[in-house]
Amino acid sequence: MSPALPQNISSDAFFACADAIAQSARELAALGWTPATSSNFSMRVDDSHAAITVSGRDKGKLDRGDIMLIDLDGHAVGSEARPSAETALHTQVYRRWPAMQAVLHTHSRTQSVASRLFAADGVIRLRGWELQKAITGFDTHESVLEIPVFPNTQQMPELVARVDAWLDEGKPLHAYLIDGHGIYTWGRTMAETRRHLEALEFLLSCELDLRRLSA
Repeated sequence: MSPALPQNISSDAFFACADAIAQSARELAALGWTPATSSNFSMRVDDSHAAITVSGRDKGKLDRGDIMLIDLDGHAVGSEARPSAETALHTQVYRRWPAMQAVLHTHSRTQSVASRLFAADGVIRLRGWELQKAITGFDTHESVLEIPVFPNTQQMPELVARVDAWLDEGKPLHAYLIDGHGIYTWGRTMAETRRHLEALEFLLSCELDLRRLSA
């Protein structure tokens, strides 16, 4: 069931976001990156609202009825459905970066294993890979792309605070992993966000291969 949208929310804008989220979710599920009912996805609808996946839905079968509207405090708008338990991590991105339009969070095997392997270090430093240039703002393989690995917790304010602390230290942030969990990344369009996610999946896989081969 579609949400009862407030008069100041364009139904065309909401449904365009809902359709884009559902399509991306189905495609990512087909890759095996959203096992069980894991993962969550969102898009900014306007300056004060976002569309996000309803909690507990099979990401391989999403349609408009599985996407709901929230405000940037994470509250449901026009719906009794429950948004993702990790909604606060999505709205944090939209509040910190007004230009960001989409957030993707997946649980691929590669992401999950990398999050455990590098948890003690607290960060994965990617350097020397050509595909780093797929991340907006990186134009050479000689740069260093840092992906922090934050401890997992069921308390979302703790995770939000860790992300804020990283940013408040002036450190660039393009994505992050959560220990034993998965990855978050974002972009100015859904296409850019998908590019970031796919590039990071490849780069993490390469890092795991190097660890395995050098063991």
